[in-house]
Amino acid sequence: MWKPIGLLFISNIFMTYAWYGHLKDFKDKAIWLVILLSWGVAFFEYCFQVPANRIGSSTMSLAQLKISQEIITMLVFAGFSVLYMKIPLTKNYLYASACLIGAAYFMFKDLPQT
Repeated sequence: MWKPIGLLFISNIFMTYAWYGHLKDFKDKAIWLVILLSWGVAFFEYCFQVPANRIGSSTMSLAQLKISQEIITMLVFAGFSVLYMKIPLTKNYLYASACLIGAAYFMFKDLPQT
């Protein structure tokens, strides 16, 4: 179960940069160039995301995979916001994260004990 989680973390780093990195690094560049650069970064996202979901589907349901991905996205985005974009997190971000933790609880609570 840990291999897909690790791959999803790597995938989300690429995804977050592809989606938001241009707001800092390429804000003065032509939009068509930024789109092409973002597509290039997104290619690497998919190189990790597709195997993560294939491997993860052998031990998790589709809903569990999705909730895991959303939690990872929030964690990666929090780090990206604070460390790269220099934007502090607000209490509302923490409240939203708590809601995702609740969602994960309900998605994984009926797993058989091993």
